Amino acid sequence: MTDAIARVLAVDDRRENLVALAAILEGMPIELVSVTSGEDALKRLLTEDYAVILLDAHMPGMDGFETAGHVKQRERTRHIPILFLTAVDYDPHLAFRGYQAGAVDYITKPFDPWALRSKVAVFVDLWTLHTRLAAQAAEVGRLRSAIDGALEALDRAGSGPATAVEQARALLVAVQGEASAAR
Repeated sequence: MTDAIARVLAVDDRRENLVALAAILEGMPIELVSVTSGEDALKRLLTEDYAVILLDAHMPGMDGFETAGHVKQRERTRHIPILFLTAVDYDPHLAFRGYQAGAVDYITKPFDPWALRSKVAVFVDLWTLHTRLAAQAAEVGRLRSAIDGALEALDRAGSGPATAVEQARALLVAVQGEASAAR
C-alpha cells in the first residue's frame, strides 16, 4: 500500500497571501496547490483530491462563499473541509455565512500561524487515515473475492478433489502475493 501525499488547496486572489501561506505551511508533509480564483479552484477539484481547502472569503468574481457552495454541492468534493481566511475584521454575520456555506472554521487575519498549521495538520491526518482505510477496504474486498473463488473451486470438485484443491490453493497463493506486495 503506497502512502499518497496530502494536497492542500489554497485559494486567494492576492499572490502575496499565497506566498505567506506557503511559508506558514513549509515543512509540513503536504503538497500545497495555490490558485488565485474560485473558478480555478473548482477546476482543480474536478481532477485532484485535497485534504483541506484554505479559502479567501473575499475575492473578485466568484467569492469564497460562492466557491464553497459549489464545492459542497458536488458529490466528489462535499467532504473536503474548508477553512475560510479573511482580512476583514471579525463579523458574526460573515462568519455565519461562511459556516452556512460549509466551512469548518472562519479565521480572520492576522491569525496565529501555529494555530493554522495545527488545524491543517489535523485535516491532513484525517485525510491520510481515510486514504489508508479505503486502501485496506479494497484489499479486504480482493481477499474476500479470492476466498469466494477458492470456495467455488472446492464446490466444483466434479473434476476431482485434487484439481479443486489445486485451483483453490492457486487462488489463495495469488491473493497472498498481492497482499504482501501491497504492504
